[in-house]
Amino acid sequence: MASLPKEPTQDAKRQSFWMPGNYVRTVHRTEKSFQACNDIVACFNERAKVEKQYAQQLNQWSNKWKTIVDSRPLYGSLMRAWQCFFTSTERLSALHSSISQSLTAEEGDRVKTWQKETFPKKLFCGFSESHSNKTSFSRAQKPWSKKMMKLEKARVAYHKSCQREQNALDKEKQANENPQTSPEKKQKFLESREKVTEDKEKVRERYEKLLEDATSYTPRYMEEMEAIFEQSQEEERKRISFLKQAFLSIHRHLDITNNESVKAVYSELHNTLMSINELDDLKWWKNNNGPGMPTDWPKIDEWVPPIKKLNRKKREQQRKDGRPVMIGGVKVRAMYDYVGEEGDELSFKAGEVFLKVEEEDDQGWCRGVLSGGKEGFYPANYVEVAE
Repeated sequence: MASLPKEPTQDAKRQSFWMPGNYVRTVHRTEKSFQACNDIVACFNERAKVEKQYAQQLNQWSNKWKTIVDSRPLYGSLMRAWQCFFTSTERLSALHSSISQSLTAEEGDRVKTWQKETFPKKLFCGFSESHSNKTSFSRAQKPWSKKMMKLEKARVAYHKSCQREQNALDKEKQANENPQTSPEKKQKFLESREKVTEDKEKVRERYEKLLEDATSYTPRYMEEMEAIFEQSQEEERKRISFLKQAFLSIHRHLDITNNESVKAVYSELHNTLMSINELDDLKWWKNNNGPGMPTDWPKIDEWVPPIKKLNRKKREQQRKDGRPVMIGGVKVRAMYDYVGEEGDELSFKAGEVFLKVEEEDDQGWCRGVLSGGKEGFYPANYVEVAE
C-alpha cells in the first residue's frame, strides 16, 4: 500500500521560495553559473595537459624502442610488424596532441567568449542579470512581506491572548473547586476570564482580517514572482543548452573510439601483424644472410690495363692547338668494360663496337662516338681496331 505524502516540516516551509528573501538562491545562481564556466574551462585545460603529456610519453616510448629494435636480429615481416607499433604510436601521439590543442584553442576559447557575452556586468553591482533579478524580486515581494510581518505580529498577539485566556480558565476552575473560596472571589475570576476571552476574540478578529488580506493578495504576489522567476529560468535554460553543446563537442574530441583515423591506425597495425609470414622471412634470411646470397666464386681474374688520369686542361689546350680529326672515324671494339667517371667520358661494355674519331693523345686517351651518338673520351688501351 502506497504511503501518503508527508507534510513538509516547518523548516522546509521556511526554506520555500515564497518565503521572504528566499529568492536570493535564484539570484545567486547567475554567479554560480559564471563560476561553473570558469571551472569547466579549468577542468578541460587540465585534461588538455594530460592529453599533451600522454602524446609526449607515446613519442618518447616510440623513439626509445625504435633505436633498440634497429639493433635486434629481427628481419622481414616480423621486423615490419614490430616497427608498425611505433608508426601507429606516432600517429596516436599526433592525435592526442591535436585533442589537447582542440580542448584549449577551440572549446576553452569558445566557452570563454560565450561567458563574456552571456554575463555582462553592471558597474558596482556585479552581474547585470543578478542585479535585475534581485531588484525585481524585491519589488514584487515587498508588499507581501509587509503583510506577512503584520500577520506574524497578529499571530503572536493571538497566541498570547489564548494563553492568557487559558490561565484565566485555570484560575477560575481552581477557585470553583476550592470550597473555601468566597462567592465574591469566584465572581471576580469569572469576570476576569470573560474579559480575557473578549480581548482574545478581538485579537483573533484582527488576525483573521490580516490573514484574509494576505490571502487575497497572494495570487498577485505569486503571479509577479513567477513571471520574474520564469525569466530567470529562460536565461538559465539558454546557459544549460549552450553548455550541453559544449560538453558534446568536448566528448566528440575525446571519444576516439569513433575516430576514423584511430580505426585506420589499428586496422593497418592488425593487417601488418597478420602479414607476418615465417616462410617469407626465412627465405629473406637465406637470400641475404645464408646460402642464397650471391658469391664471387673463384675464377680467372683478367688483367685490366691501368688508366692514366686525364688532364682535362692539357687536353683542351691540345684541342685548341688543333689535333687531327679522323674523317669518318675508325671502328674499334672494346676489350674491357669501362664506366666513365666524368660527364665527358664514355661508358661501354667489353665487345661493344664504336667509332674512334680522334687519335690517342700523349695521356693515352682517344675521342670516340658510341652507336647511340654520344661523343666523349675513353682510354686508348681499352680498345682494339675492329676487323
